[in-house]
Amino acid sequence: MGTRPSTAVRSTPGRPGAPASPGTRGHIPAGRDAARGDEAAEALWNGRPPTVLLIEDDPGDALLVEELVADSGIPLRLSLARTLAEAVTALEAEVPQCILLDLHLPDAQGLEALERVIVHAGGSAVVVLTGLAEEQAGLAAVAAGAQDYLIKGRVEPGLFVRAIRYAIQRKHTELAASALQTSRLRAQENARLERGLLPTPLLLDKSVAVCARYQPGRSQALLGGDFYDVVQTPDGMTHAVVGDVSGHGPDEAALGVCLRVAWRSFVLAGARGQQLLALLEQILVAERSGPEIFATLTCLTRLPAEDHMNLQRAGHPGVLIRSPDSDVRLEEVPGGPVLGLLPGRMSWPVTAVPVHRRGAVMMFTDGLIEGRIGTGFERLGEDGLLELARRHQDEAADPFVDTLIHSAQTLAASGGGLADDVAVLHLEWNGAT
Repeated sequence: MGTRPSTAVRSTPGRPGAPASPGTRGHIPAGRDAARGDEAAEALWNGRPPTVLLIEDDPGDALLVEELVADSGIPLRLSLARTLAEAVTALEAEVPQCILLDLHLPDAQGLEALERVIVHAGGSAVVVLTGLAEEQAGLAAVAAGAQDYLIKGRVEPGLFVRAIRYAIQRKHTELAASALQTSRLRAQENARLERGLLPTPLLLDKSVAVCARYQPGRSQALLGGDFYDVVQTPDGMTHAVVGDVSGHGPDEAALGVCLRVAWRSFVLAGARGQQLLALLEQILVAERSGPEIFATLTCLTRLPAEDHMNLQRAGHPGVLIRSPDSDVRLEEVPGGPVLGLLPGRMSWPVTAVPVHRRGAVMMFTDGLIEGRIGTGFERLGEDGLLELARRHQDEAADPFVDTLIHSAQTLAASGGGLADDVAVLHLEWNGAT
């Protein structure tokens, strides 16, 4: 039989089984009884008659379903498909709330028909129609994914409507349970990503204190590609990194984890300077999902007794340097391009920057400074952040960092808040050798 659009059917007084236009409601009693029927239907279906697709090739059985709809007094928007091919065409046009499926169709039989319907059913509940001698087939269909089954010729109008309602509710419950399970799995994945992006600093002594913060941007409640890490090597040197993978989503977060772990491994293995960033770029190119993905970062190294630190920058913002006398300055050393722009052909110079023996440095990602302030297109920027830092220069590390993040959020509130992720790493040395 050829494929043709599904045809809605209804029971009409004097002409049972007459075709109707798509979306036509079932028979409703006239007058006061009709009003009562409408009220009952609204209570039963939350005010909207459900859409039901009947997949049935036998005209007699199709007529039986029409009569059940009419005798129930409950409006159902019933449409008919006589083959699986017709049903697929109908489902592509509109997904009903419930599908009534005969397991013996010209182009599909038994559980094969059910499996193929479920593939195209989306969120529709599926109720299987079986013969008197096929109850086991109905049970097998429920085990294979149908919400219920009905035996032809043994169904009263009330039971028929109740079965459809319960099947729809059961499907909603299944979808909600599936969504909850997916949410739990996603939360577990996010927790693993968080441990990878936001590690515990590997410190061998107490010569440096670390304050770190991470905050997702307004467009997501999950982690993006920002990352940081701090490591002390046996020679007493402190190594730190703050980086940002372009884009948002699980792929970018996973790449951020990969780069962070690679950075720690390379540092512990003795890689420094140009070699370190070249190795990180190799990892980025090998692991990224496309050539448009890049990463920015700033690397820092310092021995506690030295009056300077070494900075290396790849397309990343500068850093704030704090002195014990409450002075704050912005240091933006010469740097190279982002990692991944021209793989294997770029360099990133190492610059020595003066810092007090008991000084501090705050590294951050651009999400902190790119929020729009006021009603125009002006952004906070590095100069705006420096101004905020100088207002709170006397505060200790934790309140200093928290105040800067809160102030940046407040200034960006009129524009919807900070759109990008924010990662901040504050290091403070105590002057011990």
